[in-house]
Amino acid sequence: MSPSDAAQRRLLLLTGLRWFPVGVMLGLTVLLPLERGLSIAEIGSILAIQGFVALALELPTGALADTLGRRPVLAASGVLAVAAGVLFLVADSYALFAVSLLLQGVFRVLDSGALEAWFVDAVHEHDPEAEVARPLARAGTVLGVAIAAGALLGGVLVAWHPLAGASALALPLLVSIVLYAVYTVLVVVLVREERPSGVVRPRPFAAMTAAVRSTPRTIVDGLSRAVHSRVLAGLVLVEVFWSVAMIGFETLTPLQLEGILGGEAAAAAVFGPASAAAWGLFALGSVIAARASGVIGVAWTAIIGRILNGAFVVLMGLASGVVGILIGYGLTYLAHGAAGPMHSALLHREADRSTRATVLSLNSMVSGGAYSVGLLVLTAFAGVTSAAAATVVAGAFSILGAACYLPALRQERSGRGLSAAPDRTLLR
Repeated sequence: MSPSDAAQRRLLLLTGLRWFPVGVMLGLTVLLPLERGLSIAEIGSILAIQGFVALALELPTGALADTLGRRPVLAASGVLAVAAGVLFLVADSYALFAVSLLLQGVFRVLDSGALEAWFVDAVHEHDPEAEVARPLARAGTVLGVAIAAGALLGGVLVAWHPLAGASALALPLLVSIVLYAVYTVLVVVLVREERPSGVVRPRPFAAMTAAVRSTPRTIVDGLSRAVHSRVLAGLVLVEVFWSVAMIGFETLTPLQLEGILGGEAAAAAVFGPASAAAWGLFALGSVIAARASGVIGVAWTAIIGRILNGAFVVLMGLASGVVGILIGYGLTYLAHGAAGPMHSALLHREADRSTRATVLSLNSMVSGGAYSVGLLVLTAFAGVTSAAAATVVAGAFSILGAACYLPALRQERSGRGLSAAPDRTLLR
């Protein structure tokens, strides 16, 4: 087995383990606080904490991953995921839920892009001309399958409800905590990094100190890079619109179902299997995108996926009844799965080894900030109108983001999308 094949297998395994517990918990971050007495607006505000953490810490943690290494950052993120899960499980007040989401936000910014950056570096260490779009699409497929399986398990656990005297939503949380612990151990075992010859890895304390000191400069450099690159600026701006669509199909869907079905446990029992099917379609979308990109190009595939994703979110808001919502929900994830890997591939064209995690973190920083602001606005809007109306607004707004791919499309058409990129990503 070649080093690239070995790296890809580890990427796929760790991607599956990373996202399986996310599937198990799907909907619970909304439904459990609702069950424990929080209002829709309060839930929106605690979920927004993650995005504000991303806004503050994405670039510094990206720089830390580039400096200290991917493995220690990924391991630290796993430990925080376990801690956040435990606190969320026992939380019974707004303050405790807020602290849990704060820890979860730090976990996500440490995790953001680090595994993907490790994989691309590992592949290019042995073959600088190796393609990454198709392996990333395969990882997207694994991600979808993992979340689908997790969501199915979560729905089964809620319906089973073997813990007498406890909430039906508690057992899926316990399972997800155990899964995060397993993932953390395997990250330490499987992620191996090779530094370029002549480059000495600094000691951990020195690396962290340097990252903290360089935070202002890192933020300025990251923003400057986006300002001076129309392609990167466009890709980052896509996240402003995409994150709003995600609020529609991630946060508002459980609220729509709860309103129709009349209870949090009933909504969770339906949402689990529905999410399993949706993430299965996400995986299918990634497969379709991998093939389509070889015919029409990465940029066009991303544009089409982005437009369809927003249109299907609108369909969810306009649908009447549970069946209509769930059909729209599944189609939304089909387009979501197609657009995601293509967006990542376009981002990697704008990065090299020394800046890869930072560029990915810049993208996530904008996504997190927009997501948080969008949550505050849309959950407040849903509170005074309805979750369905807020979903329509989210989907319609998100479609506009497709225009932000135009600079990347022009670059790809000119041929510079392949040859001029620092990592020389090829699509074969």
